[in-house]
Amino acid sequence: MDVNFIIFGVSICVLQSLVLSSATLQPFDLLYDNGVESFYRGNYSDVVRYMESALNSFSEVRHTRITCRLRCRDQHRFGDFQEDTFYEVILYRAHCMNECIEGKLGPQSMHKVSEDVIQDFSRRIPYNYLQLAYRKLGQLDKAASAAHTYFQANPEHVEMGDDLEQYKALEGVKEEHFVDREARPHQKAFFDGVKLYDKSDYEGAVSFFEEALTEYYHADVECRALCEGPHHFQEQNHVLNKYSLYELISDHYTQVLHCEHECVRDLATRPGRLSPMENYLPLHYDYLQFAYFQMGRIEEALACALSYLLFHEEDEFMTENVQHYREILGRDGQPRKEAEEYLRRHKQELDLLQIGSQNLGVPYIEGNYWGSTGGREDANRIPSGTDGWMDYVPISAKKNVTTAVELRDGGPLLYENVRLVLNSEALNGSQRVVLDDVITDDECSELKQLAHSVTAAGDGYKGKMSPHTPNEKFEGATVLKTLKYGYEGRIPLKSARLFYDVSEKARSIIESYFMLNSTLHFSYTHLVCRTAISGQQDYRNDLSHPIHADNCLLDPEANECWKEPPAYTFRDYSALLYLNGDFDGGEFIFTEMDAKTVTASVKPRCGRLVGFSSGGENPHGVRAVTRGQRCAVAIWFTLDPLYRELERLQADEVVQALDDQHMFENGLHINPKDEL
Repeated sequence: MDVNFIIFGVSICVLQSLVLSSATLQPFDLLYDNGVESFYRGNYSDVVRYMESALNSFSEVRHTRITCRLRCRDQHRFGDFQEDTFYEVILYRAHCMNECIEGKLGPQSMHKVSEDVIQDFSRRIPYNYLQLAYRKLGQLDKAASAAHTYFQANPEHVEMGDDLEQYKALEGVKEEHFVDREARPHQKAFFDGVKLYDKSDYEGAVSFFEEALTEYYHADVECRALCEGPHHFQEQNHVLNKYSLYELISDHYTQVLHCEHECVRDLATRPGRLSPMENYLPLHYDYLQFAYFQMGRIEEALACALSYLLFHEEDEFMTENVQHYREILGRDGQPRKEAEEYLRRHKQELDLLQIGSQNLGVPYIEGNYWGSTGGREDANRIPSGTDGWMDYVPISAKKNVTTAVELRDGGPLLYENVRLVLNSEALNGSQRVVLDDVITDDECSELKQLAHSVTAAGDGYKGKMSPHTPNEKFEGATVLKTLKYGYEGRIPLKSARLFYDVSEKARSIIESYFMLNSTLHFSYTHLVCRTAISGQQDYRNDLSHPIHADNCLLDPEANECWKEPPAYTFRDYSALLYLNGDFDGGEFIFTEMDAKTVTASVKPRCGRLVGFSSGGENPHGVRAVTRGQRCAVAIWFTLDPLYRELERLQADEVVQALDDQHMFENGLHINPKDEL
């Protein structure tokens, strides 16, 4: 073979590898993991380097997918419908997108990340690491910006809000440093417009509202482009169950269409919130119609008023405004074209979704995106301030369900040594109790020693060592795992049985004290420890466990708690049995639904049990553990036997079998080899 040809071929391969490497973007999940590892090593310069790179990579992946999908859509359009050309366009468009995306990012498989990582970026968790790292490095301006950005999506972090005030008092930190690095342009412009509107600066307000509309429709295009990715309905594994080409296309397109249709809700929802802002898009036209009227620009006012009526056809007050504007002008007007086209497409999509959902066998419920006019008016029947624009309402698919249980407390404590310390009234709430001496000091010591032997980092949180805060390590173990370890001889079997028994004791006390008429079943039982990570406790501004409710999604802005997945909606009561108190911080707190107003604080100690109903009436969290280790038995209960904990049922069988073999007598330490 010709040597020159070989050399030429090698050169081409080297050149291709260089081009590929230069076009390959580092995956943001890998950068994020490196940043977390650097944080735990105390290498804060690397934390900043990796986390900033991860955020840039995340943004670049999003931007590339949007631009490539839109560019390829423009290059390969569907013309008049013909079956052959239809599939031809699909093939060319797919090829175009693959070349475009991989040319900028590298192989797409590199950027397939887990849902957990996506959720962390949506919750802005990298900014929490950044603000801590920047503060350690003395870069307080950047720390303030990162902290502010994180807090915008995590308003339930009470202590973060307090620390933002402390940042403002630090030398070198200025008001302009408190910027939201992830602010959505359409929402920022809208809020800025409302502020000027309140000051009667109508000209300035109009400028911002018009900018907000432009940014909104631009964001809508991007949101819809991002929907053109992989989808999966958990209720329907259609790839396995359907083999028809047209059924597969119909199913996937329906899922894409559902995602696109939900962009209305996404664009109206502020970061970290569950519910969209009420009547968000129509309000732009409502504000504009009166602002233009005040400026004497009646024609624009009429167009905006007519646009508002597209969303609320029978709104009495806006109809009167339209009539007034027509009388001034002496002629009629037309709604704005972008609003007409938007709603026309929205209605067409709804019709298609109904058909597609029937094919999927999944019911579709139209969201109540702008079903309310906001209920705000002044003498001129227009928005008179910001009293309403911060309100949040659920879409129609949400249901705020309450458990049909008669709420009572004050029943027998069943055990002679158990003492009532605080009841619901003393804890400033309902269905709350604090009891002491549920277990002895010796039992606390034995269970804590058990925790040191059997708990695993991240147990119950998919292996995440620090699921709630980067400043603490979380470890846990279930009853079944503990019994298994005991049977295998890795821990004293007697200690495993103690864990089982004290959880049953807690269950019987809670059932009796709250005077429940039906059996309380275990939903989940967890032996847990939270440990303060040394060297990371300076400037703590977070909680050990953020404010939440146990069976619903807490929505502080709406003052509601939505009983819907992914919340454990079947949980009815919760209990925490503490094993020690020799640590700093770690107080259990109840709050109002605003997730900020603390109504009660409980300091853990050996044998202390906190019990409460699991719904939105009892938002709660844990203050930062700043020194030492905090251990407890955490238990959730359900009144519905269908949701009994499977591992608990298996543990019951194991305990019964071991009782039958008398293995628990005299605290025997069993070697499984002797039993075989």
